[in-house]
Amino acid sequence: MKKLQYRDILSLDDYETRRDSIKYKIIEHKKHRSVMIGDHILLLFEDYHTIRYQVQEMLRIEKIEKKSDILEELKAYTPLIPDGDNLKATMLIMYPDVSQRRIMLEKLNGIENEIWISTDGGKRLFANSDEDLERANDKKTSAVHFLRFQLNPECLYAIKNDGKLRIGSNHLSYDMSIIIDNRTLKSLREDLD
Repeated sequence: MKKLQYRDILSLDDYETRRDSIKYKIIEHKKHRSVMIGDHILLLFEDYHTIRYQVQEMLRIEKIEKKSDILEELKAYTPLIPDGDNLKATMLIMYPDVSQRRIMLEKLNGIENEIWISTDGGKRLFANSDEDLERANDKKTSAVHFLRFQLNPECLYAIKNDGKLRIGSNHLSYDMSIIIDNRTLKSLREDLD
């Protein structure tokens, strides 16, 4: 997987000029990297393109132009790009109603440690969550988590050879799984090059 470097970042002016086109392309790209587990958990599998877009947007919002500040942003975001033998995802817990979301974030406390991936019927590999900083406490979870799935040879083989890959949650209040579709598997395969 290609790593994001300073030379890959557009100046604020160049980015602003090309932003609409870049945004359209990244929205299309993310369609093949997004997986819903049930109705309320979205996993967006990150890669070079999604993280580059995120960094560009942060630089734009914060009006960051100084090289040392850009390098700091890259240092914060590049660990979210897969390393060739893992997948990395942003997990969003989505409940549109604020009151319901508050209740569910308490009820789903710890769910970030219960998300897994496996070949269909194989051993479940649980994600490592929030390695950059703690996002939950003893009363509730956060609505956003960062996950790393360290893949075993079985999962690597399944992704590379159009096998079946299942992803799910073991949490008592959100126990479900789905099979990842072939289009998404094809996109994830690029993370393993």
